[in-house]
Amino acid sequence: MQYAIMFYETEKNFETRDHREDDSEYWGAWRAYIDEIVASGVVRGGAGLHAPQAATTVRLKDGQRHVQDGPFAAAKEQLGGFFLIEVPDLDAALSWAAKAPCAPTGVEVRPTLPSQM
Repeated sequence: MQYAIMFYETEKNFETRDHREDDSEYWGAWRAYIDEIVASGVVRGGAGLHAPQAATTVRLKDGQRHVQDGPFAAAKEQLGGFFLIEVPDLDAALSWAAKAPCAPTGVEVRPTLPSQM
């Protein structure tokens, strides 16, 4: 079954991402996690996302497009990236989510709908 595992990070995490020093604890933990999950063969796609300040939100109201700078919702934790993974069941997806460096902040796991893309 395919799941999206969505990684939520704090403002401090996003600030740390801007400094890609090879020896940083943040990037070291993410490199190790990415290497492990990719080597397992379960990854079907994914991407890291720029900071919430780079987001633009679009809403359609009365047939008119309304554009707002910033993320969909203001919150302490914001979506920092995601993987699409193919695993046998929810428990396997939860195991991968729990290994993510941002698990203390939060990782959302959600089954995906079938797609013909």
